[in-house]
Formats: sequence, C-alpha cells, structure tokens
Amino acid sequence: MKLIIQIPCYNEEVALPVTLSQLPEKIEGIDKIEILISDDGSTDRTLEIANEYGVNHIVTSTHHRGLARTFMSGIQRAIAEGADIIVNTDADNQYCAQDIEKLIKPILEKKADIVIGARPIKQIKSFSPFKKFLQFFGSKVVRLLSSTSTIDAPSGFRAFSRDAALSINVFDNYTYTIETVIQSKTKGLHIVSVPIRVNDTYRKSRLVKNIFQYIQKNSFTILRMFIIYRPFRFFALTGGLILFAGLILLARFIFLYLFDEGNGHIQSLIISSILVITGFQTVIFGILADLLAINRKLIEDVQIRTRKLENK
Repeated sequence: MKLIIQIPCYNEEVALPVTLSQLPEKIEGIDKIEILISDDGSTDRTLEIANEYGVNHIVTSTHHRGLARTFMSGIQRAIAEGADIIVNTDADNQYCAQDIEKLIKPILEKKADIVIGARPIKQIKSFSPFKKFLQFFGSKVVRLLSSTSTIDAPSGFRAFSRDAALSINVFDNYTYTIETVIQSKTKGLHIVSVPIRVNDTYRKSRLVKNIFQYIQKNSFTILRMFIIYRPFRFFALTGGLILFAGLILLARFIFLYLFDEGNGHIQSLIISSILVITGFQTVIFGILADLLAINRKLIEDVQIRTRKLENK
C-alpha cells in the first residue's frame, strides 16, 4: 500500500522546510510513503529546497496557473506513480501532519473514498468572527447542495483513494475544494469528515486576499458546480418559482375579473403569461441540461476506464 503526500506550492521557501520536516515517515497499514511537490511556477528557492529534502516527485510548471490546476497536476502524477492513497496538504504547514494517519484511516478500512479534515474553526485565532461565520455558512450551503455530510468544505487537508482520484475532474480555476465535494455524490464517492488539528501558519492565505472577492468567487463556484452536477434540480427549482409567481398573478387577475365588475387588471394577465411561459421554458432547459449531464457522465465513465488502463 503506497501513500503519496501531495503538496501544491507557490513560492514557499520559508514554510516548506518546516512542512516537509513534520511529515510522517511511517504509518500503520502503509508500506511506502512518498512526497510529491506540485509547483505552480515558483520564482524563489522552493524547488531547490524540495530537492535538498529529497522529495520523491516534483511536478513543475513554467508559469503560475493557480491552485486548482496545480492540485490536479499533482493528482495525475501521483496516480501515474502508483499511489493507492493520495493525501493533499498545504505547504504553509497549516495542517498538523501527525493527523495524516487519522485522515487515511477510513480509506484503509474501506469506509470512505474521500476523507476531509475538519478544522476546529471556532478555535483558530487567526480567523476573524466574520470569517468563522463564512466558513460555517459556506460549508452548510455546500452540504445542502452536495447531499453530503462535509463539515469543513474549504479544507484542503484531504485524502483520496486511488479510485476516487481517478474519478475527479476540476473545471474551476480558482480552487478545487468545493467542486470535488459537489461532484462526489454524482460519481458515487463516499465522503467522511474527521477532526484534525492546525498549526500557526507562516503567511496569510493567498486565496483570501480580499474577503469580499473570496465570497464572490466561491459563490460563483458553488452556483456553477451546482448547475453542472445538479442541472435538473437547479432549473426545475428556478422554473418552479417563476411559474408559481405567474400563477399567483393569474389568480389575481381571475379574482379581480370575477369580483371587480369585470376589471381584471390586464397588466396582471400579461405579466402572468410571461412568467408562466418563462417558467415552463426554464423547466424544459432543466430537462435538456439533465440529458447533457447524463451524456457527460457517460463520457467521464469512459475517461475513468481509460485512466485506469493507462495507469495499471
């Protein structure tokens, strides 16, 4: 059983030595542990430090591409290197490396395909009350949309079984965390959360440079992923609300027409007609989008089989 610990990096010369030094060398149930650095076009000494510490695998990029693509590059390389379990952790030493054993345990016991480390958000001193609320509220929304029990959806400390790693795709350029949770249910992957500890970080988060920009980007990501992976539910709900509003206005017109001396307020009828037609069209869009989603799933099934054949 081979475990590969993946660390996405971008200019991490300060924190990387500490992160690497704390990674476990032995874990019960694991025969071999290897380290993989997925570098996102660093311009400092990140790659030199990785080589100095004897990192087993290094994936490099000629330019800065963003966290999501860097993450996927590392996942693909880990699969090619024969990983049975892949653990993703941050280079800033945010997550307690000793909890990797706890993180992979459900996968070793065949109780999960993906395990996400749940941080003690309330106890993290560097998080403002507003950020703690956003973490809680955002995870709640993702749980509802994904039909999973994920406690800490934005957490990057997570473990994947080989089959789960072969199954995931990331379309978003910003981050992979939310997308992999939302798509897991549609792919038949079981997610569990385990409590983990955190360390003091060496730098501020690069994803949360501006809290309002962070909210905007994550909101867009959640909406986009919900449309991609649950299209019928999205369009049916939207169309149903529009249709309901149209029927209310239609009922208003009929009531006024019958009980107000024939004065039915024709504007209500016009707006009602527009809403009813729009509502029906939206539901039809949902049916078509659902058919496209089924087609995409069939293509992804072929993709998974191809990946398995290429990485035997």
